[in-house]
Amino acid sequence: MRFLIKFAYDGTAYNGFQTQPNLDTIQERMENALKIINNGKKTNLVATGRTDKGVHALCQYAHADIDVDINEYKLKRAMNSNLPNDIHVIETKIVSEDFHARYNVKSKEYKYYINLGEYNPLERNYVFQYNYILNKEAMEEAIKVFLGTHDFRAFVTESKEKENCVRTISFVNVEQEDNKLIITFRGDGFLRYQVRNMVGLLIRVGENKISTKDVEKILLSKDRTTTGKTAPAEGLYLTDVTY
Repeated sequence: MRFLIKFAYDGTAYNGFQTQPNLDTIQERMENALKIINNGKKTNLVATGRTDKGVHALCQYAHADIDVDINEYKLKRAMNSNLPNDIHVIETKIVSEDFHARYNVKSKEYKYYINLGEYNPLERNYVFQYNYILNKEAMEEAIKVFLGTHDFRAFVTESKEKENCVRTISFVNVEQEDNKLIITFRGDGFLRYQVRNMVGLLIRVGENKISTKDVEKILLSKDRTTTGKTAPAEGLYLTDVTY
């Protein structure tokens, strides 16, 4: 049977989601749990996509094929009993054999959290400790540049000469709750480092170092060297996936 698994994780202690040789990753931990449940058979976990080292997820999905006779509730219980406390299965659901956790995705939502107030050591792994005021109004205007369908090559750290970097962003938002700035992106998909690079550029706007017009030029340039610093991983969360 093929199961769709909804789960959340604290990415602080892991070298990202995707399995890597000799490194502790979320995928490896989950596949180890599935192997125990699936009578010792190696069981691949196919996720909506990978997250980088230090990035968190409140709503991530993956599918896996299980050979043993087990229902949805028991699979959830069995997985959580074999996972560390910083990874948690929220729900499991039986799906058709042709369902694909990555290719069937309609949209994803990411949120990025920035602390504008006093440094908070308790939140250092969960909120970017910027600790200065940013021009929120300027950022609200600049983020609108990303709306719609664009080639986001300028916001991808890796060399992407041959890869399609066209994506559609359907919703953006900049809001403030107390001393925290929350930046939201929702779209049909995101490239590696894309969200963190867009946030890094928006921070430069908030510092009054560049304007909305500059953001437009950088987007059109398709040149990563014009974008600036990548925002730290700890402020980024995958918050929603829709099918």
